[in-house]
Amino acid sequence: MGQVKLRSIAKSFGPTAVLDDINLQIEDKEFVVVVGPSGCGKSTLLRVVAGLEEASAGTLLFDGRAVNTLSPGERNVAMVFQNYALYPHLSVAANIGFGLRRAAMSRRERRDAVERTARLLEIEPLLKRRPGALSGGQRQRVAMGRAIIRNPAVFLFDEPLSNLDARLRMQMRSEIRTLHGKVPTTTIYVTHDQIEAMTMADRVVVMNAGRIEQIGTPSQIYDTPRTTFVARFMGMPSMNMLAARLDGDALVLPDGRIPVPADWPARLARWAGREVLLGLRPEHLSLRASPGGIPATVDLVEPTGSETLVYLHHGDTRLSARTPPETRVRRGERVHLDLRLDRATLFDPETTLALPTLASDPIPTGEPA
Repeated sequence: MGQVKLRSIAKSFGPTAVLDDINLQIEDKEFVVVVGPSGCGKSTLLRVVAGLEEASAGTLLFDGRAVNTLSPGERNVAMVFQNYALYPHLSVAANIGFGLRRAAMSRRERRDAVERTARLLEIEPLLKRRPGALSGGQRQRVAMGRAIIRNPAVFLFDEPLSNLDARLRMQMRSEIRTLHGKVPTTTIYVTHDQIEAMTMADRVVVMNAGRIEQIGTPSQIYDTPRTTFVARFMGMPSMNMLAARLDGDALVLPDGRIPVPADWPARLARWAGREVLLGLRPEHLSLRASPGGIPATVDLVEPTGSETLVYLHHGDTRLSARTPPETRVRRGERVHLDLRLDRATLFDPETTLALPTLASDPIPTGEPA
């Protein structure tokens, strides 16, 4: 078993609060990715779970048992670091088996365990080499092998792919998820990379300034962001935000007025006449072949092969649109945009919270499961 529960966890370094009222439950064998910008507290959260930092307040439970006072060695967790933390003077085999030195195992049993782990990670030919003779991806596999061989209740990954190039990061993302399928262990994976979060996680925990902004599946986080921070942080390019006002059956924008879906006036009656932020993903903006929609001016065009990203402005608002690869527009060109309001999220500009009446699915609250 490997259920992890954090109840009102806080952490301060002197007067500086790094974690504030963290409530999170991670189920046995679940793969949870904690994502957020640098300095948001995600690595500190991982170190509190590992026992490398002591929580200033709150309770940490493993399978219902409080472990706040247990040392890292007593918690049965294994951590994979960004810098691999391999012993340069030891062989790959010795690095993988290092954690078994104090185990009640014979030398033959330890050797068999190392070989099984190496086969699982497909690094058998590397067992006699030293870390200095390995590539970054190979070193990462060795670091994971050293964690796996201990058969921990919880795996902790602290930005393990940050030092790899883009192609190798993509490969290792797939390998780590495949490994989780073969060795289904509770996993907490910390990253600042939203692609890793969206492609690897069973659930994503988005953090900001020491607090949890939202917890949900990747699709919930992307499609129904709870706050403007989540909407802007998750997704590349980020969600477009247009200041607007609800006026009967229309949205009034800085330079245009567009009709809203037929059910909006009734569902949003208490917001009639009020200012809102209209959130739309880039794929929900499209360029019209004829006038209509809202006017905008092209600032930049980025062909990527599979699509063309078009950056524009509407009044003082910067926008981005994900368009087909054959799109042909030029910088400075005046165009018109259609908005997929059926896929929109409205936000309260004062609280930055989403208006849940527009969400197609319930918006996660950030409370523990």
